[in-house]
Amino acid sequence: MRALLVVNPAATTTSARVRDVISTALASDLKLEVATTEYRGHARDLARRAVEGGETELVVSLGGDGTVNEIVNGLLHRGPDPDSLPQLAVVPGGSTNVFARALGLPNDAVEATGALLDALRAGSSRTVGLGLVSGTPGTEDEGVPDRWFTFCAGLGFDAGVVGRVEQQRELGKRSTHALYLRQVARQFIADPHRRHGTITLERPDEEPVEGLTTAIVCNTAPWTYLGNRPVYASPEASFDTALDLLGIHKMSALSGSRYAAQLLRSTAERGPRGKHTLALHDLTDFTLQSQAALPFQVDGDHLGLRMSATFTGVRRALRVIV
Repeated sequence: MRALLVVNPAATTTSARVRDVISTALASDLKLEVATTEYRGHARDLARRAVEGGETELVVSLGGDGTVNEIVNGLLHRGPDPDSLPQLAVVPGGSTNVFARALGLPNDAVEATGALLDALRAGSSRTVGLGLVSGTPGTEDEGVPDRWFTFCAGLGFDAGVVGRVEQQRELGKRSTHALYLRQVARQFIADPHRRHGTITLERPDEEPVEGLTTAIVCNTAPWTYLGNRPVYASPEASFDTALDLLGIHKMSALSGSRYAAQLLRSTAERGPRGKHTLALHDLTDFTLQSQAALPFQVDGDHLGLRMSATFTGVRRALRVIV
């Protein structure tokens, strides 16, 4: 099998020596080409060229969730076609690795490489659904490029936290769970919309739902991890269904603390709940509209401010070795 290994040298949990060991192990079973990313979006460009070249059968990501997201967007730049596109494989090298862990892979890069080789030898794979977010027609976001996502997207409070974490990392801070929790607290204090939500959910043939302060869109469960603890915003979300949504109408100090505690105690059977929450399962098409420009994120990548976003849940979008 002809394969492309896309390596992010800035991945937080692998060293150059470990990356060499992994590429050597993969080359023992694959006709392997190795490419190292050099700029933001490079992994997307490499995956796109692999599709256009027509010879690559497998693209392997060695990096974090951001690298996976770029590769997926490169593979699907002409749309989903799991029977003809190169397959995807993931070796986790980031700080959280939500997509890889949601697939059931070990969080250690070397162990995950062993699991990947076993799956290749056994011919084991699965087809997963993905989320697609587009600019909303008739709004100022209409011309925003489409973006595929593997595990989550968010508009409002959640995305504001992601943006704050990215700012701290640009200042040289390490991506740790303590850093994330500090930014949650700072976003809570600074968010001007947490008491009076500006987001409206619109769905075909349904009444709009107004006044959301944040909206978290999940393509799988868990939503994220704190260390080894999975955190479930939408426990029913799955790679085999469309998209799930968790919306919160307002967050006072009391209710915000309650939702935070519920997330920390969440399980695969139970997520956040309460009179100010909205939990929806298996949504194929919907739009989020905001009266104010709000932070927006996709797969943990902060994309700036948006006033609208249209979402599509695409079943059977991509084949993954697992």
